Amino acid sequence: MSNPQHLTYSKEHEWLTAVEDGVATVGITAFAADALGDVVYVDLPEVGRTIAAGETVGELESTKSVSDLYTPASGEVVEVNQAVIDDPALVNSEPFEGGWLFKLRLEGTPEGLLSADEYTAHTGG
Repeated sequence: MSNPQHLTYSKEHEWLTAVEDGVATVGITAFAADALGDVVYVDLPEVGRTIAAGETVGELESTKSVSDLYTPASGEVVEVNQAVIDDPALVNSEPFEGGWLFKLRLEGTPEGLLSADEYTAHTGG
């Protein structure tokens, strides 16, 4: 699965959508979902929580391991994806669509994010 060109990416394998009304959507990449294996549990940050770029904000548990979830940008969590909490397999089957994790009202401009091509190079793709 290729990395959508309209997203930006962190070196920790999260993606961020373009900002709409100050809010961006965050998820993990197909590369990360494949590396995790079958995701069976998702722990997401609480709505209303203020988080800083690079901070651990939750966990993704798979049949292989438990991995920390980081945020690629700073801001306030305004929504979490209940569908992913109810059906964590969406992270594997639709990492760039139905498997999004949370929405963030951004504080400032995210820094240090990669373009799709830069992320592909980062992952050796």
